[in-house]
Amino acid sequence: MKFTVSPELDGISVQNFLRRYCHVSARLLAKLKRVENGITCNNNPIRSIDSLKKGDIIELKMPEDIPHIEPVDLPVEIVYEDSSIVIYSKPPKMPVHPVHDHQLDTLANAAAFHALQNGESYAFRAVNRIDRDTSGLVLAAKTPYAAAFLPKRTDKIYVALCEGRLTGNGTIDAPLRLKEGHTIQREIGEGGVRAVTHYEAVENYGNDYTLLRLTLETGRTHQIRAHFAGIGHPLAGDDMYGGSREHFPRQCLHCAELSLIHPETGERLTVRKDINFFDECI
Repeated sequence: MKFTVSPELDGISVQNFLRRYCHVSARLLAKLKRVENGITCNNNPIRSIDSLKKGDIIELKMPEDIPHIEPVDLPVEIVYEDSSIVIYSKPPKMPVHPVHDHQLDTLANAAAFHALQNGESYAFRAVNRIDRDTSGLVLAAKTPYAAAFLPKRTDKIYVALCEGRLTGNGTIDAPLRLKEGHTIQREIGEGGVRAVTHYEAVENYGNDYTLLRLTLETGRTHQIRAHFAGIGHPLAGDDMYGGSREHFPRQCLHCAELSLIHPETGERLTVRKDINFFDECI
């Protein structure tokens, strides 16, 4: 990674330049200090407390990245890839990360295999995470810098199919708390954390289902699922939150669009992957 000091930043310290203007995380900065020639200025080593001049070129040598996930050849589509990021289209029924009951069938395993096939070596860093039964786009960072840069510069749009009929646009601004007696299921209720979901009713299928376009102002666990269950319109197929599985084998929720500021170019990149939930009908 290379950065040029602009004229208005003449005299700034290396640390302030990297943290405030290059969006290098404190953790990555600490790692770079331990790497030989991890931070150089005009090809010469420099300390984080040293001052910079306009026109100086700062170069970062990334620490060695060691993957810890076993690679497994799994059918996962790659929607976009470059030297900094990979965007996967995760199928339903696949966890993002290994857990106790899923050690070799996760997106992380597929990503490790893909990196190995390309002769690359990097840890799996999912910028956005979706539930096992939720399908759609998952953004992964190839470098520590990209992983620190992207979370606050990435926007997501979901599509969902809920039960019943909704029309127009709306916002659900209701706190979510852990449901009593459960370890993960959420519910709307006092004492919860604020959660805000914006929705647009895209299409009605009689009075049975409504196709929704969703954006999240907050990112709480099971936010979409709990919010729509709370207003009496659970997602189709979401039996945890009161939806029927008579026709759909899983909750009808899909991350359809990612829009991000690219960590290297600074330009906006938008990727979309559509779905037809009715293709999954039993």
